[in-house]
Amino acid sequence: MERKYEVMFILRPDITAEDADRVITNLEYTVTKGNGKLLSSEKLGNRKLAYTVRKFNEGNYNLFTVEADGSLVAELERRLRVTEPVIKFITVRMDEEEKRINKIRKLRSTKVKQSTVNAQAAHAAAAAASAAQAVPAQPPASAETPAEPTEAPAAIA
Repeated sequence: MERKYEVMFILRPDITAEDADRVITNLEYTVTKGNGKLLSSEKLGNRKLAYTVRKFNEGNYNLFTVEADGSLVAELERRLRVTEPVIKFITVRMDEEEKRINKIRKLRSTKVKQSTVNAQAAHAAAAAASAAQAVPAQPPASAETPAEPTEAPAAIA
């Protein structure tokens, strides 16, 4: 079953450009020879590593996007393990990640639609409430006005 993978590998920083190209070409050939599709190959350049790996603080980063079956990916990882200039690598299955991202997008779009409907309902309720306040209320007919005091209390001398 063909699945989509991203393979990132880091080459030694002291490797020459020709040797790096040779390693990358051999890995690309491994993918194409094994009936896989190399969707993209990117050279990301020299970067500082987060921590020391095999006494190196920098590395030459490379990224492959591959569409292949599991056995081909296993072979590619085996070759990465035994290739001396490769100091670190990781393979990530992207079809599961894309499925998860699509699920989140769908969930967010339904929340946006729901919040839009709720906002429209709240706006309509606010409009109805302000319309009710705009009509002045008539005082009840039986209400009496408070009586004023007729006499002031006498001052004590």
